Amino acid sequence: MALKPLDIFKLLPKTNCKECGYPTCLAFSMQIAMGKEDLKKCPYISEEIREKLASASAPPIVTISIGKDEEKVSIGGETVLFRHEKTFYNPPAIGTFINDAMNQDEIEKIIKDSANFVYERVGVKMRTNVIAIIDTEKNRFLDIVQRAYPTKKSLMLMSKNVDLIEKAVNTCKDVNPIICSADKENWKEIGKIAKNFSVPIAAKGKDINELIELVGKLQSIGVNQILLFPETDNISKLFEILVCLRRKAILKRVKECGYPVITFLPDLKANNYIKEALYAAICIAKYSSVIILSELKGETLFPLMLARLNIFTDPQRPMATPEGIYEIGNPGNESPVLITSNFSLTYFIVSGEVENARVPAYLVVQDTEGLSVLTAWAADKLNAETIAGLIKKIKIEEKLKTKKLILPGVLAPILGELEEELPDWEILLGPREAAYLPNFLKNLPSSSE
Repeated sequence: MALKPLDIFKLLPKTNCKECGYPTCLAFSMQIAMGKEDLKKCPYISEEIREKLASASAPPIVTISIGKDEEKVSIGGETVLFRHEKTFYNPPAIGTFINDAMNQDEIEKIIKDSANFVYERVGVKMRTNVIAIIDTEKNRFLDIVQRAYPTKKSLMLMSKNVDLIEKAVNTCKDVNPIICSADKENWKEIGKIAKNFSVPIAAKGKDINELIELVGKLQSIGVNQILLFPETDNISKLFEILVCLRRKAILKRVKECGYPVITFLPDLKANNYIKEALYAAICIAKYSSVIILSELKGETLFPLMLARLNIFTDPQRPMATPEGIYEIGNPGNESPVLITSNFSLTYFIVSGEVENARVPAYLVVQDTEGLSVLTAWAADKLNAETIAGLIKKIKIEEKLKTKKLILPGVLAPILGELEEELPDWEILLGPREAAYLPNFLKNLPSSSE
């Protein structure tokens, strides 16, 4: 069982040295217990105690990294059943598969789509993360691995040929490919490859008992990067296995269940990409760590990635944009200045509407701790004093000949106060909704009028 904060505190040096970044050892122990801090931050803890705490405070789901460079992602590492209990940490990797029986054009299209399907939302780039490659004994498996390798995405190598798997892993080992999969017949031979190359391996079983037994065997030969691969063609059965594995790992601390899970959706035979997308949405919400789709289609992939982003965004930490001046459309010394909060969604909506207006402008973002404009005003984090202080601090007037500041419409109550704080500025009240900004900016009187 995981140690409680007081149990961890008893093993810490209790010097309250603050070198870990926290005011007391007790505060630090609470962060460790919640899985938010690393023991390495304490410089005075003995190796013996460090080892004891490391095993006790480790997340119940093992964390595994796959991919390379900008395509590198972590999966697993979860500590709770429900996001509102704390947060979910590592979004599932999403991808599709290549069958070596496909023709060359199909293969090239899948590789190209896997690299090119990239979306941006509130400053976060959403992309696919993995490509599964299936060997059907057409003697093209290694060639496809070599073609897919430059994407730097993790490759899921699906072959029963142990020699072929070893050659493929040797080709792409630096993207940390997933060997898929070990079963009750080949686990020892294929497990040795995973151990020798230090890459993840998938344990495949028809039910939880088979998975637990196979994981135990892989652990016995020193394999520690394991993924669980439930083998089923029924979405209800898959859902049951996903939930039971997470509950056993989190609540009962069954170590053999504490690994990321692969769901291979083509096995479910949805025969409809919309239906398969619904299955994928279930798997995103309920604990799958790698989701393989039959094909990549923008109309379903974007909503799935957006659902993934929303579920795996920490609800306790609003997404925020750095405070400062943002130039939109090459503004000049007569361009207007708009002010907004640093809640990322607010920033991207406002900046998008300003771009749509095609009116060059400066957008000033104030740090409101990730709160929206109205919420920040209600919390007294966005008021006449803070706005005036920021305008003076960033010295934006040095870029301007005419000083015109546009205030969000919802901040009408502070208009008079702001005019007193910034007497040299013309303060205008903008629309309450960002959607009306383009029309407002297009009809803004010029300084000569």
